[in-house]
Amino acid sequence: MDWAKFLSIPGFFDAPLAFRSLPTILSGLPLSLLLLVICFTTSNIVGILVMFLRISKSKVLSWIARFYISFFRGVPLLVVLFLTYFGINMDAMSAAIVSFTLVPSAFLAEYYRSALKGVGKSQYEAAEALGLPYHIIMMDIILPQAFRIVLPSLGNVMLDMFKGTSLAAMITVSEMFMKAKIVAGASQDYMTIYIEIAVIYWLVCCVLGWIEHWSEDYFDYSTTDE
Repeated sequence: MDWAKFLSIPGFFDAPLAFRSLPTILSGLPLSLLLLVICFTTSNIVGILVMFLRISKSKVLSWIARFYISFFRGVPLLVVLFLTYFGINMDAMSAAIVSFTLVPSAFLAEYYRSALKGVGKSQYEAAEALGLPYHIIMMDIILPQAFRIVLPSLGNVMLDMFKGTSLAAMITVSEMFMKAKIVAGASQDYMTIYIEIAVIYWLVCCVLGWIEHWSEDYFDYSTTDE
């Protein structure tokens, strides 16, 4: 790729190496995206469950949820990864999934709780006046409205989670950053490869950000249309 030399910056960025390394680095992207899809789904499920415990009338359940939220918001994700991988001796992929579920779910529980507060009390009162049971009120009336409120926060969590998947390389998961580390070690040109992986993460986050904004516009339109 002689033409790629024009994009090189001597002593800083080797464009031919970057182009040669691209297929190897991108071979880890499917696993990074798989981790994102699985963990974003599971962390939202756990986050909603913890949120319900947090607002429960039972003081015991509420305090359990408070402790869960406090602990996993206060412990670095890398520490949780090491605890699950080295401490509990999970396999690398399972440790990554568990860790990327536990930590974000603590933040999501608070995001959902705040979103519930954003739903007007008149919604609850009108539903109760119709004699609807609590679970129907929450699932069919309150949560859909809360979801629209929490959507921007979910987008931020999604972006942070995708970038956070790079930490899985610390426990030998062969995702995209792990591939980049291997290439950088083999070529001994860390600056070029790390610039390249930074640009790749940025581009993928741009796509994810576009999906987030599209979702916000879609649900805003759906709400207006109703």
